[in-house]
Amino acid sequence: MPFKRFISCIFLIILNTTGCYSQGLVPTLDFNNFFVAFQDGFFRQIEIQPIVNYKAGDEIIAYIDTRGNLKLFDGKSRIDVTTLNVNYQVSDHLMAYKIANGLRMWDNGKFTELTNFGREFSVKDSIIVFEDTRYQALKIYWNQKIESLVTLTNGLSMNAILGENLVVFKDNSNTYFVFWRGQKYEIGTYNEEVLDFQLGTDVFCFKDPYTQSFFVFDRGEFIELETFPIKKYKAGRGFIVYEDLNGNLWHYQDGLKTALSNFSTDHWDVKDDICVWLENSYFFAYTNQERIQVSTYLPQSYLLKNNVLVFRNIIGGTSALVDGVLQEITNMQNADFEIYGNKVLVKLPNLNSIVFSDGRIYSN
Repeated sequence: MPFKRFISCIFLIILNTTGCYSQGLVPTLDFNNFFVAFQDGFFRQIEIQPIVNYKAGDEIIAYIDTRGNLKLFDGKSRIDVTTLNVNYQVSDHLMAYKIANGLRMWDNGKFTELTNFGREFSVKDSIIVFEDTRYQALKIYWNQKIESLVTLTNGLSMNAILGENLVVFKDNSNTYFVFWRGQKYEIGTYNEEVLDFQLGTDVFCFKDPYTQSFFVFDRGEFIELETFPIKKYKAGRGFIVYEDLNGNLWHYQDGLKTALSNFSTDHWDVKDDICVWLENSYFFAYTNQERIQVSTYLPQSYLLKNNVLVFRNIIGGTSALVDGVLQEITNMQNADFEIYGNKVLVKLPNLNSIVFSDGRIYSN
């Protein structure tokens, strides 16, 4: 094969390959009140007329247009879903919507009927949990399949706690179970005791009300992490963070315990891949197995998602910690901010928007 033709083929292969993967969507309204989405370095107009509302995850945007129609934008095309009055929810990858008692969903370009006897429902990254009143059953959609979690004889209720890819529920005998990746695992039987389950992705944690021991469910295995009472705990993506009675802050992941702080903290938080806490007036983050000092104050407001922390800095502007790198985005005060994927959206008071993406700042 001639060299030039070979190079051309390689270029086409690379172009086609990179074009197969979505780079994430950032929805916003521009200064003309047009509905737009930032994608692949550009702002793309979705609607030229005002919309009623929208809900978005990292990869999909659902919205009600000015005529009351539900539409979906997946980064490639605008999809008409229904012209009827609808209740809808989205996650980063899934959408479910209910018309009267009919519950439908969208997953990766495919529409699926969940039930015609739906009531309450909840959508997370890779699961949809819903009530099917025809069978008095709590059901789940996972991995393009619908399964029944439990049939309740004492009255159907949405008595479930959801993580991003797992759900904790109980049966008629007050026995708790967790559904994770197509399997059900028994947790234990508790009657009137109050349990605080903290669920993340692939992991969850709870304190046994009888023994006061602290347990972690880690990818199909129950682990007794502590035998004494603890104060507080939260779950992230594959890890948990907890505070013991002495105020020490601990991080657990893949069988390894790491001390984050030996000082009693007034504030700490966990979401997805990141943990933050206040220590002696210093604000820290733990991300990519690294402890990072973010600021010398507790921000007035902040958001956590994926591996991103965005916060109001000391002068009222917006700064962010993205994948372990600290970045000042704007000094304009009192702007609203949101996180989509690894991108930060800043909505300025002058109705312009800024997107911080891959180390660069884009403005519409």
